[in-house]
Amino acid sequence: MAKKQIVVERETFKMGEKEYYSYFVKGSVRGRDVRAGVKPPDNGGYVVLDIVFGNSMSAELTVKPFEMKDDGGNVIKGNTYGVRSVDENGKVYECTVKPARLSDKALLTMLLD
Repeated sequence: MAKKQIVVERETFKMGEKEYYSYFVKGSVRGRDVRAGVKPPDNGGYVVLDIVFGNSMSAELTVKPFEMKDDGGNVIKGNTYGVRSVDENGKVYECTVKPARLSDKALLTMLLD
């Protein structure tokens, strides 16, 4: 079964006199339209996201599963996320992102299943 491609979108919002972008994934869970916010791991990541998106308002979400053991031997599983685009010359641009809130993490997990 092929993995479905999930797209990260962005839209502008105003705060004071400045315009910024918010980043999110949209989808449907149990027939309900949902929107999960994503953000870079630090504030410097917004510059990197601007480069990845270029002039586009959407880019591909990448998902990489991970698994590790804690000190007690318990296995911890999860995903790391990124945003990826490819320019007209085939050059790949990527940036790590994370869910903006715990509720966004839950929604993203539901969208990926």
